[in-house]
Amino acid sequence: MALFFIFPINTYALSTTASSAILMDMDSGRILYSKDIHNARLIASITKIMTAVIAIENGNLDDIVTVGEEVLTMYGSNIYIELGEKISLRDLLYGLLLRSGNDAAIVIGTYIGKTEEKFVEMMNAKAKEIGMINTVYHNCHGLDEVTKNYSTSYDMAVLSSYANTLEVYKEITSTKKYTTQSDKKSYVWHNRNKLLSMYEYATGGKTGYTPSAGRTLVTTASKDNLNLTAVTLNDPNEYVSHQDMYEYGFNNYKNYLIIDKDHFDIDDNFYKDDIYVKESFTYPLSNSELKEVNIVAEILKLDDYKDNDKVGEVIVRIDDEEIYREPIFVKVKMKEKVSFIDKIKSFFKKIFR
Repeated sequence: MALFFIFPINTYALSTTASSAILMDMDSGRILYSKDIHNARLIASITKIMTAVIAIENGNLDDIVTVGEEVLTMYGSNIYIELGEKISLRDLLYGLLLRSGNDAAIVIGTYIGKTEEKFVEMMNAKAKEIGMINTVYHNCHGLDEVTKNYSTSYDMAVLSSYANTLEVYKEITSTKKYTTQSDKKSYVWHNRNKLLSMYEYATGGKTGYTPSAGRTLVTTASKDNLNLTAVTLNDPNEYVSHQDMYEYGFNNYKNYLIIDKDHFDIDDNFYKDDIYVKESFTYPLSNSELKEVNIVAEILKLDDYKDNDKVGEVIVRIDDEEIYREPIFVKVKMKEKVSFIDKIKSFFKKIFR
């Protein structure tokens, strides 16, 4: 597996009103702006990003779910599904992410996990798996009067980056209006994420609010092959903060293909056979950083090797700081097979020379 190291940069031209904020490149994980990114805070309904991830990865979205008594415990932001109502898991996810339905969250959690407690265990296990180092979930909806969910802006950016590798999640969170019907009634849901209408490069995200957590927001935006995610926790001007962060990122960085796995070659590499890497590497760079990029290939000279053996590493540094390394492998060329007839011809040619 390739290893890469993320380092934040000092930024003085940008500030936000958030208690905690981050701007991250989703493809490389590079942090382009940071403010108190590792301090755990209440996260409110951006909890539901993880709820959606667990449902997408563990459920059949075409399943029809019967709403159980767990729905009666929910309050606050709801989509107003009813006890006994039959609705697809896919529709519940739209209600969860577009309208922040707490009732949708508890029904999803109970359906996928059999109990909410088991579902929350799945949420915490997934958080650890993807590298959310300061996150703990105690419920699947984000309400915090009884149980509380804590995370950091860094961890939520990691989650947003992961969630956006799931096509269903990207499709749902980019939807501005969704219409559907259960066995009891019809629904029309408009996305609560105002950034989708306010900012031309916005592609998705999730809103959150409780009096204790304040306003929380996770969004994504893409421009010129640069795919960014922004997170703010406890920010009274969250949409302004997100637009400012994105404008900063898009105006100061471009995404560069630094290692191309489809066109990888090193002259005089010792091996007569081909060498290759398994992954390409792109990275956002400012103009001033371009001249600081240094790519070094370290090749081992192995006399005894077989197909697909590791024979070295290619290392990328910026201003002498390592940001990425990728293993190099050897591809042994297949020897051309000689047919039986060609062998006979070759034999007689040697005899009658």
